[in-house]
Amino acid sequence: MEDFRWMYLQLCKEGSVEPQESVVALLQESRAVHSSRLDLSGHSLSTDTCTILARSFQKDAVFTEVSLSDCMLTEEGIKVLLAGLFHNTSVKCLDLKGNNLRSTGAEVLGKLLGCNKTLLRLVLEWNALGVWEESFSLFCDGLASNNTLTHLDLRNNQINHQGASELALALRHNSTLEELDLRWNNIGMLGGRSLLEALQKNKSIVQLEMAGNNIPCDLLKALEHTTGHNAEREFTLRESHNKTYVLSREIQTLKEEKGRQFLGLMETIDRQKEEMGRSSRSTSVQIAQLQEALNERKSAINSLAAKLQMTEAALALSEQKTQSTGELLSRMEAEREEQKEQQSRLRKKQEEEKSLREGKLHREIQNLMENSGQLRNKVEELECRCKSQQQKIFELKQEHTNSTAELKMRLTKAEDRLESEKQRSKRALEDMEGLRHKEVEHISQHLEETEKALQERIFKLEAQRIHLEEELSRTKAASVTGWAQAEEELGKVRAQMRLKEQERVSSLEEKLCSLRSSMQAMQLHCSQQKQAISELQAKNSHQSIEMDGLRRWIEELQQDLSGKDQEKVAEVSRVRVELQGYIGQLEAERTAQEGLKAKISALEREMKVLTNNHREVLLDKESERSSMLEKLRLKEVEIMRMKEDEAQRASYLQSAILTYVQGSPLEQYSGRKK
Repeated sequence: MEDFRWMYLQLCKEGSVEPQESVVALLQESRAVHSSRLDLSGHSLSTDTCTILARSFQKDAVFTEVSLSDCMLTEEGIKVLLAGLFHNTSVKCLDLKGNNLRSTGAEVLGKLLGCNKTLLRLVLEWNALGVWEESFSLFCDGLASNNTLTHLDLRNNQINHQGASELALALRHNSTLEELDLRWNNIGMLGGRSLLEALQKNKSIVQLEMAGNNIPCDLLKALEHTTGHNAEREFTLRESHNKTYVLSREIQTLKEEKGRQFLGLMETIDRQKEEMGRSSRSTSVQIAQLQEALNERKSAINSLAAKLQMTEAALALSEQKTQSTGELLSRMEAEREEQKEQQSRLRKKQEEEKSLREGKLHREIQNLMENSGQLRNKVEELECRCKSQQQKIFELKQEHTNSTAELKMRLTKAEDRLESEKQRSKRALEDMEGLRHKEVEHISQHLEETEKALQERIFKLEAQRIHLEEELSRTKAASVTGWAQAEEELGKVRAQMRLKEQERVSSLEEKLCSLRSSMQAMQLHCSQQKQAISELQAKNSHQSIEMDGLRRWIEELQQDLSGKDQEKVAEVSRVRVELQGYIGQLEAERTAQEGLKAKISALEREMKVLTNNHREVLLDKESERSSMLEKLRLKEVEIMRMKEDEAQRASYLQSAILTYVQGSPLEQYSGRKK
């Protein structure tokens, strides 16, 4: 299959012809199915495609059945295609239904039947071959010279009585055609008689279809009778051939069996003769050997008698040895019993020691269980301490945040006051403002430094906490593994765990002490800062009398600012919530869009597949529609022809009735009266 496809493409390339896609697709399908049938029905084939296919058929040995029905082949195309099948040795069935073959096609078909020696079935339905009388006579000549075709389908070919007479002449010379289909033609009574005469001489046709040919019933029955007679004759001939074949095979097998039996008898006789000669020789040799064996046995008997005497003496010695061995055995049994008693005693002692060891082991295991419980309690205590330390660290963080917030608030208030004093006092308070600015900067720098130090200490404390947590997890893992290995090295583990716990507790206590000292230092620093701030407040109290109005105005402004800050915080939180909701909606929409994109891509792929399938179906439907339109046109032509024939027959009947009436005695009698 693949060779034929490759050959088709190679020939297209050599002839600079573009390969037809429908033919390549059908070859691919037949290759996938591994079929020996080439079905090109319903596909319009160009002349170039027909020439390439003809060249391929000349070298093809794969396809046994070729279907070219409803292919709308041109005269040149059918001529080239059938010429390629002249010397083909593989195609046994050829279907050319509905191709509207003309005179050239009929002539080439006649040549094909004359040259081809392998074609068994030929379908030529719906081709109007009977219209071209000379070409149809050449087709019949080729059929007469053919010796392989067994089935011929000539339905709806407009064969008249002349074509039927030509076909009858061909059937007289043909001796291989068995089935002939001539339904729905225009053979008539004359053609039927010529076919009946031909069938009386032709003995090979066993099935003849003649419906729709305007043939009288008696002729049809006669044709059926002759074909039935031929069928019976063919059946009897086949049976006789089969029987003769079977009998000849049986006779041949009997002859072969008799020959084999005769040869087997001759071989057995020769073997028996050879065996007799061998047996006589072997008996003489055996007699001589027996004589020698008798002499040897005599000498052996004499040697055995001497050996008997020696064995009797040896037996006496062996009896003495057995007696001594019996005594030794009795001694060994006594010793064995003593050893058994000793071993039983040792076993009892070992069992008692074993029970004592088991008790000790059980006690040790209980002790280990208690120790593990204590270790677990210690681990829980360490976890509680870590949690308390975490809480303390959290409280320190909160205090730090609160203190920083208070300091920032105070700084903001002091800055606002200083700004108001600058605006009102102008020149008189420039020195004071410079001093205040410097103090504020110094305080802010000091606060920033303290904040950085506190943050660094907090980071260190967090790192220490993480380290402690890691150590705790490690201790947990070590305790779990130590529980698995407690039966072997419990003493060592106890000492190591105690030392490690003491070291860790001491290190934790030292760290807590350092943290407390650092906290105290921070508190002292904060108190110092508070004292500095109180001093500044005392300095500013002297100017409070002058700045009462300014303070009230500042308080009002602070209230407005706090309200605005609260509104700003609320607005920011609201916007933040809205943005989060909007982001969630956008993410949901993005996921939905991704799902929709995936669905759209899948639907596009399905649409592409459906459009391709729909396009193929439309092409198939269009080809079917064109073939059906062609068939309808042929049917209309045939119906018109049949109407014309009916009208012609009616006119013939009318004229025959008129002539009959004119020639009847009533007409003569009426003429005499006149």
